[in-house]
Amino acid sequence: MVRISGLASGMDIDQMVKDLMKVERMPLDKLKQKQQILEWQRDDYRSLNTLFLNFRTSLTNMKLTTSYRVRSTTSTNDSLLTATASSGAGLSSYTLSNVKQLATAATKVNTGSVSNDPSNKIDVNSSLIGQESKLSGLTWQKGVVESKSISVKDDTNQITISLDGAELLESEGMNIKVDGKTYKVITDPNHTLAENEVRYSKSGTDGVLTFGSLKKGSTVKIDYIADKKIENAKINGESTGIQLSHGAIIDDDFSIVLDGKTYKLSGNDLVEDTANNPLKLGSIDKKTGKITFSDEFKVKLKADAENYEENKGDTDDAFSLDVSITYKQNYTKFNIETHTSKYPDGVFENIFIEGSDSLNKVMSKVNNSNVGVSMFYDSFTDKMTLTRTETGNFNGGETDQEISTSGDFINNVLKFANATETGGQNAKFTINGLDTERTSNTFEMNGVAFTLKKTFDDPESISIKNDSSKVFDNIKAFVEEYNKLIDTVNKKITEDRYRAYSPLTEEQREQLSDRQQELWEEKAKSGLLKGDTLLSSALSQMRISVYQPVSNSEVTSVYNQLSAIGITTTSNYLEGGKLEIDEAKLKKAIENDPSSVENLFRGTGGTTDSKGIVQRLFDDVSSTIDKLNERAGKAYSTNQQFTIGKNLDDVAKKINTFEDRLKQIEDRYYRQFTAMEQAIQKSNNQMNYLLQQFGGGQ
Repeated sequence: MVRISGLASGMDIDQMVKDLMKVERMPLDKLKQKQQILEWQRDDYRSLNTLFLNFRTSLTNMKLTTSYRVRSTTSTNDSLLTATASSGAGLSSYTLSNVKQLATAATKVNTGSVSNDPSNKIDVNSSLIGQESKLSGLTWQKGVVESKSISVKDDTNQITISLDGAELLESEGMNIKVDGKTYKVITDPNHTLAENEVRYSKSGTDGVLTFGSLKKGSTVKIDYIADKKIENAKINGESTGIQLSHGAIIDDDFSIVLDGKTYKLSGNDLVEDTANNPLKLGSIDKKTGKITFSDEFKVKLKADAENYEENKGDTDDAFSLDVSITYKQNYTKFNIETHTSKYPDGVFENIFIEGSDSLNKVMSKVNNSNVGVSMFYDSFTDKMTLTRTETGNFNGGETDQEISTSGDFINNVLKFANATETGGQNAKFTINGLDTERTSNTFEMNGVAFTLKKTFDDPESISIKNDSSKVFDNIKAFVEEYNKLIDTVNKKITEDRYRAYSPLTEEQREQLSDRQQELWEEKAKSGLLKGDTLLSSALSQMRISVYQPVSNSEVTSVYNQLSAIGITTTSNYLEGGKLEIDEAKLKKAIENDPSSVENLFRGTGGTTDSKGIVQRLFDDVSSTIDKLNERAGKAYSTNQQFTIGKNLDDVAKKINTFEDRLKQIEDRYYRQFTAMEQAIQKSNNQMNYLLQQFGGGQ
């Protein structure tokens, strides 16, 4: 629609329409103010709901025994004996005597220096194969150390191991672990598997492991020795070499098949296996397994790649060559067997050592195994130790070995053959007249964890008491949380309401500064929940729950209500029932009858009367939270899920409808003023015509 604004009449039509629309817009401003008030009320309810939720968390903690059974322990001699007590420990005392020996860890010290020459000791960070001259009796076997991890996709009892064209050496020497648990390998097909056993068998070119059962999601780790490694790779025109998966490579049966040609080792060189003008492929660092191509081969490789690019046509194929490498490495192995708390019947594990491993790597493999021992090398003495990581005797008799070793490397090279074992004994003592033993110097009994520090004969005592000060602190903190909630809610429902301060309209905001707007809104937001029946009813119910005595067989009549233990309401009724504590009276009640005090708060029962105060308040607060959610929803709720939200949607619809109506009214005003302008313009034109006619007649 074309609007003509005062061209003929000279009037400010836009301002006149704007002034007329102010009156028409007044109902819309009231709807928007109502919408703002609903949003403020919703936010106030949600803010209070957060307080109720936080208080319910405090109530949940106060329902736990740990808030009331805070045990303290006292030892007659802390240098000999200490203890800590859990909340489940009874209030009692224990007498320990005749501590003849403490629990110790089994230890073996090797019988001689590891290095041949004390002035030229082994470097623990360098590969063993490069230090053979420093070690006596070090011999290697031929094969490849392999490791695989298989994730079990479904419940089953069998998994297949791809041997990648190799053969398994010493199948019973495999290490099999399922989620860290060690399994013993069996090859007898007629053997009935025990829980910790697994059967290995061959199926074509693969190996098969059969368990009693395997759960979906389990991880099976397999360490084994293969007779060779067949490794496949791809190279392109820019390749300069290949890194093998293993080091300590030996000459036997080493070969590389590339582009139809076979290359063999000649010293450290890789040459074509032909007598006629052999091409040198490159060289290999046998210690690390790094193959470096020769300049001659790299030139040929690049030329082949360029030639391929020129002749490949329109295909997107890139130049590459398949490489197959077959090799063996130097390796050795040893094994350790121990008895531990996790494996009291014994656990056996093979430790596979590659020639490229350092002594530090060897020790790491031992320390990370399941046998539960720690291997240590002392550079000053050039000697080593094996120490079980836990104390105690797990192998029966006093003379039975806790740590057993076998294998040439550990017994002869590292000198653990005939090493004498020390330690590996239980703590022996008398407790409350009973002679007993423990594998550790720290042990638990009836919720009390004792720690023996030294041997002693004469009786020493541990007393278990309730820590009244900590129980008092817990109750005091609970009362403070209760008062905080009561104070906040009470202030909200008694807050002054300034009805003259409605939410600001857009026009009003334009007339005020930011500070003036802030002060105005403080008044406008005040008292929106004044006298709210939901909140006032919640406070009333909480006061009833707090005041009402607890009728429960676990609570004596002396301490069956809060006032009896020194917790009463404040004398100022305007504070809405806040609580105050007579500290001396509460501490005395906790000392005199801790059980009654505990059950006064957290006691359970089938009726409200028999429930403890915390249980009642938990029910009250949960009910209030549900009601607040029904009224104001949660942050992620849609408007149709709570009452205020539905009201907001209704107001929003009315606002949209009214805005459409205002648009129509504004258009009507402009049409009317446009018609008036057109009529005035027509009249002016006629007048001008008449004036011209009269003027022309003179």
